[in-house]
Amino acid sequence: MHQLFIKDEQERKSDRLLLDQIKNRILSEIPGAGIASDQNYRVADLAIDFCEDVTPLSDAEIRRIVEIFEEFGATAKISSIHVNGWFGSYNKLSTTRICLQDLFAIDIEQDNEQIAYIGDSPNDEPMFSFFTNSVGVANVSDFKLAAPPRWITGKRSAPGFEEFAQLLLASIHTLY
Repeated sequence: MHQLFIKDEQERKSDRLLLDQIKNRILSEIPGAGIASDQNYRVADLAIDFCEDVTPLSDAEIRRIVEIFEEFGATAKISSIHVNGWFGSYNKLSTTRICLQDLFAIDIEQDNEQIAYIGDSPNDEPMFSFFTNSVGVANVSDFKLAAPPRWITGKRSAPGFEEFAQLLLASIHTLY
């Protein structure tokens, strides 16, 4: 496994202490909020579950979770199932740019049209606005995005991702 961090170990430890404070505040203030089931595998962010494994929270409760992150100076983005918060100005696009360059020698500016990106929520918006071949699964239509994906699947959630994967595989099959 390759790991690349935007921040050094001490900065990550300091951020984690603050994220733990945020977690405790959110859980005490927002009844029904939970910690994402994959949180143990997250190094640089905190994911608050608002509908995946918990009873869905209201829009007002979700906005309050974002406000709490921001009160601590964290960046907070709403996905389709979590509010993700972290410290720093990086996002999916800036870290994807670094990852693809460092691990695969891919320049996303130059190779943009050779890359397809698929997402499902507002935290994917930087990717949707950058990549020519951006795809959203159908539930992305639930959100008002300044930069929506270029294409939207007919199916929601995992079936929408599967629908796109099947289209990709079919197109590769016809090429060969």
